[in-house]
Amino acid sequence: MFFGIFTIAARGRLLLALFATVLSAPAWFASAQTMEFSPADMLGWEPKSFAGDTEYRLVFDRQLQQQVVRASSRAAASALFYEQRIDLDATPWLSWRWRVERFPTVTDERVKAGDDFAVRVYVVVRDGWTRLSSKAISYVWAQQAGVGQSWANPFAGDKAMMLALRNRQDGGGWVSEKRNLKADLRRLFGKDFRYIEAVAIMTDADNGKGTAIGYYADIAFTKE
Repeated sequence: MFFGIFTIAARGRLLLALFATVLSAPAWFASAQTMEFSPADMLGWEPKSFAGDTEYRLVFDRQLQQQVVRASSRAAASALFYEQRIDLDATPWLSWRWRVERFPTVTDERVKAGDDFAVRVYVVVRDGWTRLSSKAISYVWAQQAGVGQSWANPFAGDKAMMLALRNRQDGGGWVSEKRNLKADLRRLFGKDFRYIEAVAIMTDADNGKGTAIGYYADIAFTKE
């Protein structure tokens, strides 16, 4: 389930609300060499609920020997997002850690009925001056899609591109990711963006009416 851009269904309201916040935000931005978010920081991000509530809470992970965010969805979908303009000239790289405990039950994640993921990380950019002109990348731990595959979100079309960084064959253990956001945005949308407007995490299982459980840790924007 994605923050749909055009639909009037519940899944559409979250991204529309996010875009409305972004477009009305003051014109300030972060240009530090590093921006780091601990799991406790992430738990303090703005919640957006629209198909029940995914439970986000801090737990201690024995493997990492630190607190992490545990996200558990039972036929629900809600997200945590952080809205701030971030200068990609200063910090083009986004890194994080995630793992999957339980994948949602879906047969085709490229269609609306299967658009559920145990873990997702989003970035949102502005491509104009209306909420409908905004775009997003959804990095996902997929099941059917191969690693590196991208596709238009079934609810939002090519305004919101999905990118599979892992799939079920990778298992579900802790993995560190690092993405060059400027390069990914250029490849998926065919143009350069200097700023992102928001970052978000979401675990959802509302479309398949199942259960999904995932974990997140240590999101950071860095120069290299």
